[in-house]
Amino acid sequence: MKKLLFPVTLLAMTLLFGGCLVTPVAKTGGPGAITIMNTNPTAIISAAQNIFPNYGYTPGPVSYPDSISFDKPAGGFDKALYGSYGVSTSLRVRITMLQLQGTNNYRVSTRVLRVSDAGEVGFESSQKMLGLWSGQFGPLLKQVNAQAANAGQGY
Repeated sequence: MKKLLFPVTLLAMTLLFGGCLVTPVAKTGGPGAITIMNTNPTAIISAAQNIFPNYGYTPGPVSYPDSISFDKPAGGFDKALYGSYGVSTSLRVRITMLQLQGTNNYRVSTRVLRVSDAGEVGFESSQKMLGLWSGQFGPLLKQVNAQAANAGQGY
């Protein structure tokens, strides 16, 4: 039985990692990720800056042209779960933009972080949340897509 376990495990690992290496970029990004056709980073950032404040998010750090972030103060449940006395806790959604090679299309995905003391230089610390948290931003990214698609190459 033990002699059979090793080859089966090896086969499973090969199939798992082999599948990861052949996934097209247009299908990557995790839960809620989308592809915005014929656009540019400026149009995506502008659309996100129009949409995310409507849901209680304020602009956060920007790394043009790769990503933009938005912060939202943690709610009561999040404060109880992750907070600490005298330390402010926020949730930060980082929107990353990856240009698909040879096109004006961008793969846009989100990553959620828990941030303590957001915006306080020297005291801010962040921790990545599970990828499942990113799925909730799919509808917002679809709104970004509606505004940013077909904006063209830009400057």
